[in-house]
Amino acid sequence: MFEIIVKQQLAEGIIEYQIVAPDVVRHHRPGQFCIIRVASHGERIPLSIADTDTEAGTVTVVVQIIGHSTQELAQLEVGDTILDVLGPLGHPTDIGTPDRAVFVGGGVGAPAGNMIVQKMKQAAAEVLAIIGFRTRDLVIYEEKIRAQADELVVTTDDGSYGYHGLVTEPLQQRLAAGSEYDVVIAIGPVVMMRAVAEVTRPYGIHTIASLNPIMVDGTGMCGACRVTVGGETKFACVDGPEFDAHQVDFDELLRRLAIYSGQEQQAAEAGPHPCRLEQQIGKMQ
Repeated sequence: MFEIIVKQQLAEGIIEYQIVAPDVVRHHRPGQFCIIRVASHGERIPLSIADTDTEAGTVTVVVQIIGHSTQELAQLEVGDTILDVLGPLGHPTDIGTPDRAVFVGGGVGAPAGNMIVQKMKQAAAEVLAIIGFRTRDLVIYEEKIRAQADELVVTTDDGSYGYHGLVTEPLQQRLAAGSEYDVVIAIGPVVMMRAVAEVTRPYGIHTIASLNPIMVDGTGMCGACRVTVGGETKFACVDGPEFDAHQVDFDELLRRLAIYSGQEQQAAEAGPHPCRLEQQIGKMQ
């Protein structure tokens, strides 16, 4: 069991947790993720690791409350425990030694990039960070990323804060003005990552996307997280989660993400699914 020692609401429907998981912390590297399971009846939720504390042995995750399982997680408070925290999973971020790097984060992709920006600075890179949100009330991790990046641009879709527009626009403006970058890492909604890849493609900039397909076991056995990269089938949990964004079939990824949208909505509205086996045992007693 893994204890929650900090719970903080960052914005409407977005909660940050610090969870005691010393073994995960010991082996974690930026870019890797974990899978949590709230209780034995719950589904596994893949989550990026936003931060770690080696002394406290804690991992920090930021959760957007969307479906039934994240709603269950939201009911837990400080002192409660989570059944499973599996990790670290996936490959660490590999950016080499760039002179100039860009991180682009959308929504809860901003916290996911927190440790990646740290790694960029450790590589002595000059870092531009661009983080985008729908509106001012949803802006999160601004100060944490500002403290590490050489330049931070915050965008909002409605213009209520920062730059009025999409995250791709400040990047496009800098590239058009002649700015040169060695690597761009994008984390966020699939449509955002696809758009970032199309902005950087004409300039030949190495661009990495951290993919978030449907995931079950996290070991490559179930095949649920398969994606097509460069015409080849990859599994995001063991081959990723980061891939060359110019090689990802984003259209296929979007289709696969929508496969269970109806069932997910139904589960969120219906609450916990009753175990039929337990019901039958109850009838026999």
